[in-house]
Amino acid sequence: QVQLVESGGGLVQAGASLSLTCGASGRTLSNYDMAWFRQTPGKEREFVSAISRLSSTYYSDSVKGRFTISRDNSKITQYTLYLYLKSLKPEDTGVYYCAAGVVSGGYSYARRYDYWGQGTQVTVSS
Repeated sequence: QVQLVESGGGLVQAGASLSLTCGASGRTLSNYDMAWFRQTPGKEREFVSAISRLSSTYYSDSVKGRFTISRDNSKITQYTLYLYLKSLKPEDTGVYYCAAGVVSGGYSYARRYDYWGQGTQVTVSS
């Protein structure tokens, strides 16, 4: 079992920066691919960014160049996933979820991830 807990969300103005953190614990987490998704009311969960077990990174077109994903898995069963958000826009508003799974490609598909956190709210005002 893998436990994921997100933190770092908040209310910011357009153009500001924010850092999200996902604390992960459980199995050998270095074997898992990790990702961030976001969701707004009435819409499906949207892919934001992913980092593979080998630390390859992937971004949606809407956040490429503005968001940076990274992971610290120096400990075998506890590590942290980060998402640094800069130049935030009102359309970045949503609940941001951390996800983990053995995905091996198709990182943008939410159904491929087995574990999810409870989410953290990011609100960007114009």
